Amino acid sequence: MQQDTTSDTNVPTSPPDRGVFRLLRDGDFDVAVSESRRILRRTVEMLRGSTLNVRPLIPDDTPLGTFDVPAGHEEVDRYWVNAPYAYVVVTFDTNATAHYFHVVEPDLDEFESSLLERVRTDIRDPLLYNLDVDPTRDDALVTELASLLEQYGLELEMRSFHTLLYYLWRDFHGYGPIDPLMSDPHIEDISCDGYDLPLFVYHDEYTDIETNISFESEELDNFVVRLAQRSGQHISVGDPVLGTTLPNGARAELALGEEVTPRGSAFTVRLYAEEPFTPIDLVEYGTFSIEQMAYLWLCIEHNKSLIFAGGTASGKTTSMNAVSMFVPPRSKVLSIEDTRELALYHDNWLSSVTRERLHDDTDITMYDLLRSALRHRPEYIIVGEVRGEEAVTLFQAMNTGHTTFSTMHADSIETVINRLENEPINVPRAMVQSLDLLCVQTLTRHDGERVRRSQAIGEIGDIDQRTGELDYSAAFSWRPDDDTFDQSDSSLLDEIQHENGWSRTELRRELRRREQFLRYLLEAGISDYRRFTALINEYYADADDVMARVEANEDLAEPKSGI
Repeated sequence: MQQDTTSDTNVPTSPPDRGVFRLLRDGDFDVAVSESRRILRRTVEMLRGSTLNVRPLIPDDTPLGTFDVPAGHEEVDRYWVNAPYAYVVVTFDTNATAHYFHVVEPDLDEFESSLLERVRTDIRDPLLYNLDVDPTRDDALVTELASLLEQYGLELEMRSFHTLLYYLWRDFHGYGPIDPLMSDPHIEDISCDGYDLPLFVYHDEYTDIETNISFESEELDNFVVRLAQRSGQHISVGDPVLGTTLPNGARAELALGEEVTPRGSAFTVRLYAEEPFTPIDLVEYGTFSIEQMAYLWLCIEHNKSLIFAGGTASGKTTSMNAVSMFVPPRSKVLSIEDTRELALYHDNWLSSVTRERLHDDTDITMYDLLRSALRHRPEYIIVGEVRGEEAVTLFQAMNTGHTTFSTMHADSIETVINRLENEPINVPRAMVQSLDLLCVQTLTRHDGERVRRSQAIGEIGDIDQRTGELDYSAAFSWRPDDDTFDQSDSSLLDEIQHENGWSRTELRRELRRREQFLRYLLEAGISDYRRFTALINEYYADADDVMARVEANEDLAEPKSGI
């Protein structure tokens, strides 16, 4: 099913078909007789047999699903998430002063609903057990559906055929009722809190917003089990909590039954962009400045270790993934995560993920993976998040010359140091000083909009001989009043200057060149992570040549010609 997020605010909305019994109850006898005749005609066709000529559905101005704005609401937004099948309508309830998120899928009349239930049952075996059918291919589903309808003796209109096809594809290959939410690029988070409760989503424009989707008890239990199975994991009443990664890369936290979550089974799905953000994206969004990115680039190139800290959804992992694109080409990179979130476009990258105990097997923890990683002789080690005993091993790696990147939950430089030195992490102070950089991020509001900002970039110094405290300083800090970044003196830049034998002029030249290069990419709109990484690699190979092309205003969007 092709997805399309093109906005269409001129979609007509007519009321959906009503069932025969509801029509009789409402006194619409003539309409009820007409509807009964239509159902009888379809039943006769079933008994007679048919040949179905399947044709592609040609999208027009009329969607397969209709929507009426609820009383007291006003429509504020409407866009496709899977044209022409599913779209979203956002309304505002003036009485509750709240936005509501409505998923609109193809309408099903009474006959189509009963037919769908039968088809769901009858089509399962051919898709699962027919060796000539590849159930992962859309055309296999089309073929099997057409074959079943011919056996039933039905000649459906193509709109009805494609409506059935949509629901079958959604439930067999997609994510069931939440499939439109999973396809919405504006959604970052999907939360289900229990039985018969509306799902909430975190929307990049409307923040936390209630949806029109909910699950009954048995339906929700089955759905949670299915999410676990789709990720290759197991969840049960005896082991009711699971954190896992779905096939599309989304992170899911699942709870089954009422023992752990009293209101019933629950799940939260964290969605990530299909393509990772680059440093150019983060500059464009205002999370970092050009000067900060040039500074981080120079530090990463010269093997300075860093930790990204911040609260939930502050963009820690996103930023760490982005600046990892500054790692020099051919350097060996090894990443360790609980759930797979990192996406590096790097030739020499080994990715590893922890494993919880399966049957009689033992856990493979982050600590185990980190110890194993050191035997691979990596130059850069990226750890998804430090929270326990693995932190000591990570800092030991820093002390032995490895460059490490990681994330932590903390809201300031002081809090990071505090957490590192105390339970349950317990890194000795003498080892903490091997960390070079701390980037503290925040999710906040500015000018009425939700924004992510690099609140401070701190540099870790030595232990003060008088007080025994660890010294640190802020190389950059964010000013909320005018949304700018202040820059201070940097001891790390002094260290890099000394290591390379540069003069102060040469150090400033290196920073200016990187700033000029990044600014050029920003203005040229080069934010695709593949092209961005390729250009960074070109800079490492021949900085003078790349900067000459920048100064000559050559188009860097296309790869350089030649062998």
